[in-house]
Amino acid sequence: MKLSEVLEITGATCVAGERLDSVEVTHAFASDLMSDVLAMSGPGTLLITGLTTPQIIRTAQMLDLPAILVVRGKVVPQDVVDLARATGIVVLATRDIMYVTSGKLYARGLSG
Repeated sequence: MKLSEVLEITGATCVAGERLDSVEVTHAFASDLMSDVLAMSGPGTLLITGLTTPQIIRTAQMLDLPAILVVRGKVVPQDVVDLARATGIVVLATRDIMYVTSGKLYARGLSG
C-alpha cells in the first residue's frame, strides 16, 4: 500500500517526508513499546505509535521501516521531524486512536 493511500484512509497529515506515491508499506505494526517493534517488525512495515520521541525514528532506522504513523493527535516535536528528514523516514500523524487507525488500514488490506 502506498503512503498516499495510508494518508487518505486515515485522514492523516504528512509531518515529514515526500514522495508519498513512491513509498510503499507491506505490513503494519502498532505499538508504543519499541522493544516489541524491534522484536516483531521488519523492512516495509508501517509503524503505528503514539510516541513522539527520537526513539521512534531510531527504531525505524534500525529496522529499515519506511514510515511512522503517529496517532492520538500527538504533535511531533521539531527535533523528531528534523531527525526523520535527515534519515529519510516519512512521518504521518492522525487524530484517530491506535485501534481505529489499525482497523481502518486492516480493512483496506494492510496486514499485520
